[in-house]
Amino acid sequence: MQSARDIDLVNELRAQPDEMEWLEFKANNADPEMIGLRCSALSNAARMVGRETAFMLWGIEDGSHRVMGTSFRPESEKIGKQPLQLWLAQRLQPSIAFTFREISHPDGRVVLLEIPAATGAPVCFNGTPYIRIGSATPKLTDYPERYQALIDRMRPYRWEGGIARQYVSGDDVLALLDYSQYFRLTKQPLPDNRQGIFEKLVADRLVAKDVGERWNITNLGAILFANRLSEFDDGISRKAIRFVAYEGKTRATTVKHRHDGQKGYAVGFEGLVAYLNDLQPKNEHIGAALRESHSMFPELAIRELVANAMIHQDMTITGAGPLIELFSDRMEISNPGIPLVQTDRMVDLPPRSRNEALASLMRRMNFCEEQGSGLDKVIELVELHQLPAPWFRAENHATQVVLYGPRMFADMSPDERVRACYFHAVFKFLSGDKMKNATLCARLGIASKNAAQASAVIKHAQEANLIRVADPEHPRAGYVPGWA
Repeated sequence: MQSARDIDLVNELRAQPDEMEWLEFKANNADPEMIGLRCSALSNAARMVGRETAFMLWGIEDGSHRVMGTSFRPESEKIGKQPLQLWLAQRLQPSIAFTFREISHPDGRVVLLEIPAATGAPVCFNGTPYIRIGSATPKLTDYPERYQALIDRMRPYRWEGGIARQYVSGDDVLALLDYSQYFRLTKQPLPDNRQGIFEKLVADRLVAKDVGERWNITNLGAILFANRLSEFDDGISRKAIRFVAYEGKTRATTVKHRHDGQKGYAVGFEGLVAYLNDLQPKNEHIGAALRESHSMFPELAIRELVANAMIHQDMTITGAGPLIELFSDRMEISNPGIPLVQTDRMVDLPPRSRNEALASLMRRMNFCEEQGSGLDKVIELVELHQLPAPWFRAENHATQVVLYGPRMFADMSPDERVRACYFHAVFKFLSGDKMKNATLCARLGIASKNAAQASAVIKHAQEANLIRVADPEHPRAGYVPGWA
């Protein structure tokens, strides 16, 4: 497949009217200094014009773009005792993943050098950045306006735009992705022709045009809409959501249920939430006439936290994805990557996502709350159901949220009581109100005659600098978070 794609790629590059800022043709010139300088110039120029890749080709006649063949063999070229590719890699900074490929084109042997566009900083050769202007390759520093433009156009690498499956037919795209679910979830009518379908998929960056009438499926398209994640490589398949249910309170107890997700996040989300809701423990309450069964954890809280684990994970950590563990007294939801905001400020500060395109599309499909309001809703639901406060923590390059089942105040640990006090103060503050002894009593289920217990919790939270008196001159005015 790769050889067929490479031939199509060569033909598409030959079809360009002339050499471009990101494209150069050579016959047999194998001068290493020239190659290194061109790598810098083409990489920087590609970013300037909004391309992700630049190319050099040997064996193509300049002008006519006819395949003439080449004697250049990058694998056997040496500078002193060093292989050419190692020599280049040592002199290009920041390091870029350039690749040489020898292509057996029907009209002759071609060598293709594929050069990624600059991302974090201008690419330098021997400490100097170069740029492509027409057919010239001057120093970038000689053109300060271009240097500034390049800096402005560089951005951090976005995992969503990476390629999950390359050079696939249109039929394969439609077989690998559940495109009908994409249209249903985004509330768009399903087009009655293939061209209309692909126009929408391209617009949302789920697929991108490749060469030779083929397509690339992006990481975003695969992780959200794959019919089966296992049909993609480990970079996608290992990010499937895993679920484990234990019989008791520890991982040493018997595993009752285990499920490894197969569908893309968007395709499988509704089924996953329903599955979790069915399996979680139920508590029975006797109403006026009937015995009612209620889930231990609010479904909307689970929905929001699972969506957050999907959205905010560090996709660059390989071999790991979201993990949901259900114990007899709690649910733990983990994702790879430490949070980008402090764990005790995750409720009030706007979220920072590594995966902005993924987050935006998930919100469009109503899988989670509008930006900045999701965890507020979780705290509100936890308080409404009088559950212990959730625990947000970061450890071992992962983020974890623990939802606890119902627990009486007497059964809570001191840390759990203080955490509940802090989040209650945060919730009140975000609602334009202040926490008071009476509101904390109601939150923790403390009888008014035992209000001293709430006062003790407030004192411990103050000592931990988690809360403070809202107005020191009027102590009875209430309490606010320590950062307020």
